[in-house]
Amino acid sequence: MQAVSPTQNLNSSVIRPSKPRRFHLLTRSFIRCVYHNDSVQFPDGVGLNRSDWQSSCAILSSKVFSQDQGSGDKSTAPSNSDHLAAAVNGHKTSIDLNLVPIEKNNKPQPPTQKPLTITDLSPAPMHGSQLRVAYQGVPGAYSEAAAGKAYPNCEAIPCDQFEVAFQAVELWIADRAVLPVENSLGGSIHRNYDLLLRHRLHIVGEVQLPVHHCLLALPGVRKEYLARVISHPQALSQCEHTLTKLGLNVTREAVDDTAGAAEYIAANNLRDTAAIASARAAELYGLQILADGIQDDSSNVTRFVMLAREPIIPRTDRPFKTSIVFAHDKGTSVLFKVLSAFAFRNISLTKIESRPHRNRPIRLVDDANVGTAKHFEYMFYVDFEASMAEVRAQNALAEVQEFTSFLRVLGSYPMDMTPWCPSSGD
Repeated sequence: MQAVSPTQNLNSSVIRPSKPRRFHLLTRSFIRCVYHNDSVQFPDGVGLNRSDWQSSCAILSSKVFSQDQGSGDKSTAPSNSDHLAAAVNGHKTSIDLNLVPIEKNNKPQPPTQKPLTITDLSPAPMHGSQLRVAYQGVPGAYSEAAAGKAYPNCEAIPCDQFEVAFQAVELWIADRAVLPVENSLGGSIHRNYDLLLRHRLHIVGEVQLPVHHCLLALPGVRKEYLARVISHPQALSQCEHTLTKLGLNVTREAVDDTAGAAEYIAANNLRDTAAIASARAAELYGLQILADGIQDDSSNVTRFVMLAREPIIPRTDRPFKTSIVFAHDKGTSVLFKVLSAFAFRNISLTKIESRPHRNRPIRLVDDANVGTAKHFEYMFYVDFEASMAEVRAQNALAEVQEFTSFLRVLGSYPMDMTPWCPSSGD
């Protein structure tokens, strides 16, 4: 790609790559954006990596879609949305990434060049054009069911850890990843929130899956013969009261995942051990169902997010949700101001989560009269019901950027609007 000189005036000329790579053709405008892998210092600190440019492209695409749909707030000053790239990833810049009009001529457009991927260097996969989706666990896990619901007829790729699923997408081994982020009973899966910040994947969708737990054991085993029950820690907590009501005097042990517990019992022929897992896990590993629907609450739902290497273009023709993460050097004192930016524009928040700031976990404040105070530093994750194609969302993030030292858009994606039913009805 073309390198950009730090002294070059980006506002007065259009940056054109030496070879056409990828562009979006949208009615009368297209978006052209370049990046450079080296740490080139742009004026005013514009983003230095590919993810920053991808985020800018997504915002610009949103502006084009808003203009084409004619649904934008025409009374709003354009300066807020024009400089929205400054509100992404915590960078401050005075560069205007404006839309470049297409010249009207009859010259044929150059063909789009597909970037070289790892699949181009390996034998053709048996699945053809089938989408490859990574999930954490073994076959029969709830994450596998979520992957099948999110992408029907996909090739599900099991991973032993959450981070391996992230890496599978980054290394082109998988096209998507479907990972849990929260459960209606157990709360947030903090590990995946930390990994969202560590990796540069984009949230492109969500899926909510009702969880239906079963007590599984080897054929012929009776409940009174059981000495222990194994499963994922959240599955054990979600069935705690039901196990007590069943009168089981058993030891409860945590393992990596629910289906892995069923596989472990079958592989080791453990006749004194039961697993909490899905009915599909019982079918896959030849176990019998001792008790069905043992979750304490029938309204047990897990929310999964779909991750991809590239962001999707936000739209306004269906409900969208946007996820962001932000922090501030002066701690949590600005949280109220950030939330008011959404309340003022009537944007509903669906989730707010705080996680320790790993790079700066504690902030010391010295006071000559009181002494030294220690305050914990946090990163804040927020989900709100609005598309980045909406002007009100663009203006809200522009205001949030004024109060924060770091801001990153994790994704703007369609909400899961499928009809919900309690898991007991499965």
